[in-house]
Amino acid sequence: MAGLPNDKLDALERRFESIEHAMSAGPDPEAYVRLSKEYAELSPMVEKIRVYKTALSDLAGAEELYEAGDREMAELAYAEMSALKEQIEALTQEIRVLLLPRDAADEKNAILEVRAGTGGDEAALFAGDLFRMYQRFAETQGWKVTVMETSEGDAGGYKEIIAQIAGTGVFARLKYESGVHRVQRVPETEGSGRIHTSAATVAVLPEVEDIDIEIRPEDIRIDTMRASGAGGQHVNTTDSAVRITHIPSGIVVTSAEKSQHQNRANAMKVLRARLYDEQESRASSERAESRKTQVGSGDRSERIRTYNFPQGRVTDHRINLTLYKLPQIITGEALDEIIEALITENQAAQLLAMEQGG
Repeated sequence: MAGLPNDKLDALERRFESIEHAMSAGPDPEAYVRLSKEYAELSPMVEKIRVYKTALSDLAGAEELYEAGDREMAELAYAEMSALKEQIEALTQEIRVLLLPRDAADEKNAILEVRAGTGGDEAALFAGDLFRMYQRFAETQGWKVTVMETSEGDAGGYKEIIAQIAGTGVFARLKYESGVHRVQRVPETEGSGRIHTSAATVAVLPEVEDIDIEIRPEDIRIDTMRASGAGGQHVNTTDSAVRITHIPSGIVVTSAEKSQHQNRANAMKVLRARLYDEQESRASSERAESRKTQVGSGDRSERIRTYNFPQGRVTDHRINLTLYKLPQIITGEALDEIIEALITENQAAQLLAMEQGG
């Protein structure tokens, strides 16, 4: 059927069969792990390809029966042909999506950074709401959230909070969250009932390993500082806070948890993620055409979503999606509905670009 590169489907099937054969031949443990990973990645694709090919074969058989059979048999064959054509059309679309190029970072863990923007105390409170939304959403996905750095707001919430989110496919699902999130609501301290607008900025970066991004020792300066709790209380007696400056880029990362050793590890994780993000952003801007196939640019100065509490609605401006489910979204329960819509829109844009030869 038109629309699918049959030679590519055949090649994927052959590769899958060769992996099966190699795994059954008893390779060394390292090779087995590598083969298992590729096997798991190809398995859903090959399963769909085989169902698709069977449906094509069944359709050809039904068409023969329709041409050669008597009237009663032709009616049965016609009904089967209609059902098979619908199945083939659906399978074609599913396989086309599976054939789309994958983001190399999709399977990585993520570094989540939420920062209060305009709006003072209300912005910090909103940043806290957003962080809890992601935390609860992560729980529904079976992911683990580890807070790495916090700066609390004067009236609650966070001026800034950075966390690692670890699990399967974290970056693939959270990468569309980068940008400016705006809230419209009546603050608890507002006596006249006037609606305030404030904002928080979200950055979702793929967590990268040493091999993904090289940081030369001579390019960083590490300073240790005396950490203190809110209001200067609970001052540590040792210099535990760590600040790392990456001299070539000017990026500065701090971590002020209890252990100096852990602070250094955390700060290096965040630094690697930010450098990787900067590198990828530079590459993306050089590939301006390919950015048309993405939902938004991932630019964290771009306003992506509004949470309107009086109306109980959430609007994602990139895809003009409005859901009157604010309570369920802000608790993380229905966030997946927005994420799924963004993924679907991104896939549709990529498919259109492929059809147009872009």
